[in-house]
Amino acid sequence: MKNVRITGATAGIGRDTALWLARRGHRVFATGRDRAALAALEQEASGLALETLALDVTSAESIAEAVRQVGERTEGRGLDVLVNNAGYATVGPLAELSDATLRAQFDTNVFGLMAVTRAFLPAMFAKRSGRVVNVSSVSGRIPAPLLGAYHATKYALEALSDALRMELQPFGIDVAIVEPGTIKTSFGDRVLRELAREQLPDSRYASIYARADDLRRSFDLVASSARPVVRAITHAAESRRPCTRYVAPRRFWLLIALVGLFPTRLVDLVMRASFGLTRRALTS
Repeated sequence: MKNVRITGATAGIGRDTALWLARRGHRVFATGRDRAALAALEQEASGLALETLALDVTSAESIAEAVRQVGERTEGRGLDVLVNNAGYATVGPLAELSDATLRAQFDTNVFGLMAVTRAFLPAMFAKRSGRVVNVSSVSGRIPAPLLGAYHATKYALEALSDALRMELQPFGIDVAIVEPGTIKTSFGDRVLRELAREQLPDSRYASIYARADDLRRSFDLVASSARPVVRAITHAAESRRPCTRYVAPRRFWLLIALVGLFPTRLVDLVMRASFGLTRRALTS
């Protein structure tokens, strides 16, 4: 049994992973900001070694309190595995995103993740063992329009994870990256809400905002269940020698390979067409 902490465990991949690992016999500390969702998760996990804790990854006070509670509940042992899953996607053309919006995206997806990681590392250093599993995205390998802010945070997470892996390995701490593809979760609903919130009244991209429902349907056509991602996180958490990277579902390896194989201008053309970013659409 391992002591596992999962951030962003109130919905989607984080919630499914928390329940799955608890059913496999691990002691899971599931965290998130939505207290009602945490209460519902704890009720569903009745009889399992799953405990919930409120955590805002952008709050130093909240992180410190979470570390204190985990230390207290594990009698000072701390975590064996930290799964950094909390995150969200800001949607909108970069030319129209405010500084505050861009900073908020990085505060959660990058700075918050690193703050949580640093806070839980001392216990791993002390026992010279541990595992950090960072849930990144295929978006950290393949750029796309309208999601530039989100993709930028995942590109950053890829580099941070690689550096962390090399820095922590001498202390017996391993780092693995899980890169989900398009997954059927509430993530897509939040993306649409973000798209509506960020639209400017006189946006040059009004025709793209008008196609939001069409974009969502395209998203749903290629989306997979969260099960492959949960399995990848489980392997990363349990294996004696985890992979450095997991792409889930595996078919997205092909997409990554194709993007790397074809000329950048051609990839740009396909991406623009997919999102309706054509001169005719934007000037009509």
